[in-house]
Amino acid sequence: MQAEISWRGGASFLAESGSGHQVIMDGPPDHGGKNQGPRPMETLLLGLGGCSSFDVVDILKKGRQDISECRCSITAERADEVPAVFTRINMHFVVSGNNLKEALVKRAVALSAEKYCSASIMLERGGVEISHSYEIA
Repeated sequence: MQAEISWRGGASFLAESGSGHQVIMDGPPDHGGKNQGPRPMETLLLGLGGCSSFDVVDILKKGRQDISECRCSITAERADEVPAVFTRINMHFVVSGNNLKEALVKRAVALSAEKYCSASIMLERGGVEISHSYEIA
C-alpha cells in the first residue's frame, strides 16, 4: 500500500492513494488553512469509519441479511497536550434493511471491532479506547 502527500501551500495538502484517488486536506484559517478539506486527524477518523463500515456491510451480506443502509457516526476525544492523540472513540452504527436479525448485526459489529478492522485494532493497540454501539432503524 502506498500514498503520496504533496503540500499545496498554506496548510493545504493533496493526498493521493496508491489506487489513484485524491483527497485534499487543509487546516483551519488560524493555522494558515483555507478550510478546503478535512483536517488530517479527521481524515484518520473517516478511514476508521470506512474500514469498519465495509466490514459490517460485508459480514451482513454474507449472512444473507437484506441490508439497505449502514451509517457509522463517530465521536472522538483527543488529549489536551501535544501530541493531541485520540484517547477515546465511539463508533455508532445505524443499520437499516428488511427483517434484519439483531444477533447478526451485533455479531457483525463485534467481528469488525475484534477481528477484521485493521484501523480500529491498530488504534486500540496504540492505547485508544474504542467503543462500539449499534441500532437497527
